[in-house]
Parts: sequence; C-alpha cells; structure tokens
Amino acid sequence: MSSGILAMMLGISTLLGALGLLALLWGHRTGQFEDHHKFIDGALYDGEEELKDAILMEQKRKEAKEHPRKEKREDKRVMPD
Repeated sequence: MSSGILAMMLGISTLLGALGLLALLWGHRTGQFEDHHKFIDGALYDGEEELKDAILMEQKRKEAKEHPRKEKREDKRVMPD
C-alpha cells in the first residue's frame, strides 16, 4: 500500500469516528437515551390486561399535558358558629 492511500484511510476513519462521537454526545444532551420506565414497566405490565391499562394511563397523561385543567377556585366563605 502506498502512504497516500494509508493517509486517506486514516483520515476518513478519524472523520467517521468523530461524527459518531458527535452523534452520541448530541443524543445524550437531547435526552434520547433517557427511558426511566422501560424496564420497570416491562416487569410490572407483562400481562395483556396490564398492557392495555398502561396504554390508557399513558394516553391520559398525554391528554392532561395537552389540556391542563383550569384551577378550581375554592369558596372562602366563613361559616357562622
């Protein structure tokens, strides 16, 4: 092999390694690898009914985030003794 080809292969492999490292750092920074409930939910909801319940709960959470409830004002009247 000539030294020119070897230098080109070394440069390309270094560039690809740097791109992979940047992708990994970007994924970590944006939270792509954070799934706190994956293994716990896998152990808890292993039956068909439990999985259906988990899906319904997740849909309710998403709806609650999309449409937050208006705060109810409490009646602050003082009751006579």
